[in-house]
Amino acid sequence: MTTSSIAELAVVAPLADSDSGLHFDNRFAALSSAFFTRLQPTPLPDPYWVGRSDATARLLGLDADWFASDSALGVLTGNALLAGMAPLSSVYSGHQFGVWAGQLGDGRAILLGETAANPETSGFELQLKGAGLTPYSRMGDGRAVLRSSIREFLCSEAMHGLGIATTRALSVTGSDARVRREEIETAAVVARVAPSFIRFGHFEHFTANQKEGELRTLADFVIDNFYPACRTTDRFGGNAYAAFLEAVSERTAALMAQWQAVGFCHGVMNTDNMSILGLTIDYGPFQFLDGFDPQHICNHSDTSGRYAFNQQPNVAYWNLFCLAQALLPLIGEQEVAVAALESYKSVFPSAFEARMRAKLGLEGLSEPAEGDRALIEGVLKLLAAEKVDWTIFWRRLSHHVGAANVEGAAAANAEPVRDLFIDREGFDAWLLSFSRRHAGVASDVAVRLMLATNPKFVLRNHLGQQAIELAQGTSPGAGKDFSGIERLLRLLETPFEEHPGFDQYAGFPPDWASSIEISCSS
Repeated sequence: MTTSSIAELAVVAPLADSDSGLHFDNRFAALSSAFFTRLQPTPLPDPYWVGRSDATARLLGLDADWFASDSALGVLTGNALLAGMAPLSSVYSGHQFGVWAGQLGDGRAILLGETAANPETSGFELQLKGAGLTPYSRMGDGRAVLRSSIREFLCSEAMHGLGIATTRALSVTGSDARVRREEIETAAVVARVAPSFIRFGHFEHFTANQKEGELRTLADFVIDNFYPACRTTDRFGGNAYAAFLEAVSERTAALMAQWQAVGFCHGVMNTDNMSILGLTIDYGPFQFLDGFDPQHICNHSDTSGRYAFNQQPNVAYWNLFCLAQALLPLIGEQEVAVAALESYKSVFPSAFEARMRAKLGLEGLSEPAEGDRALIEGVLKLLAAEKVDWTIFWRRLSHHVGAANVEGAAAANAEPVRDLFIDREGFDAWLLSFSRRHAGVASDVAVRLMLATNPKFVLRNHLGQQAIELAQGTSPGAGKDFSGIERLLRLLETPFEEHPGFDQYAGFPPDWASSIEISCSS
């Protein structure tokens, strides 16, 4: 579809007249038209609020009264614009499931603008996902559906609550406009927030099309705005582009350690879904592990298991290698580009081990000991052998250490943890080693560390599905009910707190949860 035909379909959105408290800078929009197409969002009829994040609104410095207004509803659905917004969709390419896919781009995402930085807030881009056709929609319709939009909204904020680098979600709005997927569904729009939505695929696009000038412009833009230290480093003989690649590699390595430690499976780690800032981005067929299965595949579309849970760190490195190839015209020498990737191999295992030591109540409280790695590997083998629930095990272990601190190790009841295992003898042997390792650690501090590291609440698939079904009003005689989304958001924003009265959201998944199929269709 051509740009002109897109413009004919879209209705130019009027400027909203309310004071949002936002002002716009739009640095990415100052680049040339080689990087994007300017366009208007396509309005949706009769929009309504589905969910809103007050925490993200505060991050932006958004006026609270405006955020609750009909004006905000219109803007965050794509039916109106604020003064200073410069909507556009960007072009990029990428590898999908390990195969070069050619030109892709923002097929249903429209960047409204970037908020201007001020002494209270940094600059953030505000993007609508599902706001209509773009020149990059290919065979799509530019829309998103309610079920996937709710999942993305909740998971964006859940990951932030867990302390994991992520894009944020400001809101999700809905409309009864019909959208065809495997079946007829209703439309929704997610308002996403990030310092930048630039992906590995943006760089791949210009290299694949032999546009070195645009490649350099893009790299300079990202370095100057997000990686300025690369300009003054002595690394790689002062080669700023190699230093940039190394910095991205190390951020990505740290992100992978966060994912693996919390049991998060992304599901579709294509190069166009990899943030150049090391953020978790594009929440599609994701899943937090229930039982610990290292080979778990969360994406029903991933028939080869390319993006299985235990493959994520290796896939990230493969994607970084693709980024290195894209940056090679700027870096100059292949040996330098390969060297810039080398630190990933040490940063990831080091970061992962540190996160696992924190889960065990050791990180920062004692020097790493020779047996720590064996302790980590031992418990992972035990958990994998019986597919023990990942989140519940770590939370119960945290409470066991707390009880041992109060009652003494000998008196503390380990049954809540032991009950998770059929192989009691194997677990008891591990627990004995764990208890001996804790003998020289300040127990009260260790307990606080473990409870602040091992969450009580994560966005399990069945919890999301229950909230979605309430919102859809699918039960006979039921109307749309968004209370489940609001309740989950409150728990997921502070997942390490106990939240008395909400233990049912921290329990084992029901049997039917294993039948939930999540795919790339959204």
